[in-house]
Amino acid sequence: MLDCIFCQIIAEKISAETVLNTNDIIAFKDIKPKARVHILLVPKIHITSVQTAESRDQAILGKLILAAKKAAVKMGVLETGFKLLINCGKQGGQEVDHLHIHLLAN
Repeated sequence: MLDCIFCQIIAEKISAETVLNTNDIIAFKDIKPKARVHILLVPKIHITSVQTAESRDQAILGKLILAAKKAAVKMGVLETGFKLLINCGKQGGQEVDHLHIHLLAN
């Protein structure tokens, strides 16, 4: 998706402060953090939302959760705790039409 900001970050057309980068997932610091630690975990394939995810996306959805754990370790919040948040659709607070998980910790 050429107009998707997350796809542009994945394609390295826009820079981001990367925390984790695997074959399937990229995690980077949110530019408008809502907590001391605010990381976005994004699949490298474009899935618009949980609302449009299909059974073929099951593996990547699981990888997102495990990547969140790795990001929590890197950010030093695994032991103290963190929150994972997925906004779904405009009414659900989703601002970028590319599935992503927010990892938040104080």
